Amino acid sequence: MSETHPTPARSSLRWVLLILVVLAIAALLWWLWPAPSKEEPQRPGGRPGFGAFGGAVPVRVAKVEQGEFEVFNKALGSVTPLNTVNLRSRVAGELVELRFEEGQRVKKGDLLAVIDPRPYKVALQQAEGTLQQNRAQLKNAQVDFERYRGLYADDSIAKQTLDTQEALVSQYQGTLAANQASVNEARLNLEFTQIRSPIDGRVGLRQLDVGNLVAANDTTPLVVITQTQPMSISFTLPEGDLLPVLTRYRQGDKLAVQIWDRGEKVMFGEGVLESIDNQIDATTGTLRLKARFDNEQELLIPNQFVNVRLRVETLRDAVLIPSAALQFGSRGTFAYVVGEDDKVQLRLLKAGPSNGETTVVLEGLEVGERVVMEGTDRLRDGAEVEVVGSRRMAEEAAENPVLGGGEAAEREAQ
Repeated sequence: MSETHPTPARSSLRWVLLILVVLAIAALLWWLWPAPSKEEPQRPGGRPGFGAFGGAVPVRVAKVEQGEFEVFNKALGSVTPLNTVNLRSRVAGELVELRFEEGQRVKKGDLLAVIDPRPYKVALQQAEGTLQQNRAQLKNAQVDFERYRGLYADDSIAKQTLDTQEALVSQYQGTLAANQASVNEARLNLEFTQIRSPIDGRVGLRQLDVGNLVAANDTTPLVVITQTQPMSISFTLPEGDLLPVLTRYRQGDKLAVQIWDRGEKVMFGEGVLESIDNQIDATTGTLRLKARFDNEQELLIPNQFVNVRLRVETLRDAVLIPSAALQFGSRGTFAYVVGEDDKVQLRLLKAGPSNGETTVVLEGLEVGERVVMEGTDRLRDGAEVEVVGSRRMAEEAAENPVLGGGEAAEREAQ
């Protein structure tokens, strides 16, 4: 068999192509290599921005502070009015007048609607006429009774005649009382033709229009009135968070309750915890609570979902750090503390309550120390750092996506 050997021309061409590829890669690396900043001097041991490979690591720090910290229990609640009234007519008849505008605020006793009163005026007149008639009969029976009493004293009539007349007087008295009740009922029905608001509140959309025939206690209300000031907020708390709440509530302390919108961006106001249910829901392990809110601006609407923050206590002289400074590893919670020599120390902490932005540190930090907030992904215990501002940190992050968020911190904590 004959072997095929590459010709000199083909070997030369292969070497030329290889050299061109190497030159192209070198040119690409030169083009993409970050240029040194004019405002930043060259640091020994590495190009600017590559603190992960040499030199001081740029970080942003915050001081450990001391102050008050409010501890809240958060929950999802719903707005419940103290009173809701479905306004219905208590008498039947034609709806002849509506004296409210939809959405109007009304007071107790305000006239809202009128039912045709003419049939009830006639009924009242009939009842009064019957009462007057029986009143006259009673008066006549009483006069005869007095006359019979005198005649009986003179032994002119029998005792039975006197007793019969006395019974007739009692009969007329009973009839008169029944007639008076009929008059009162007719007068009451006449008053019911004027439908008034039983509470202070705001009316909704009307359900019936003028000219409709209304039945007594009809299933369809004329309008719904809701008391909007004050409002109740119903919410639940898990049984694990109840001990401090119940302790202060049983002592008579007034626990403040903040009401926020669904996005927790706008606070509607602050109310007071009003009542606590007497048993825990076995299916959810939660206890139902109710707070009262003045709702002066009427921003809360019945059945609206809101975020509730129940202030349990206020910690005095608490050690506070930004929550961004907390790191989490296999050994627990820790933070990088910057010393006077600009070197960091990994410090294990015991964290307390947090509100998302600030965290209480129970053990591990002293007031005035500096903790690293940004740049922790390139730190190790004992690493040298350079404290910079937020703008510089953004430039460094854009230039050097060397490590993912928190990879170095997790590795150091292990």
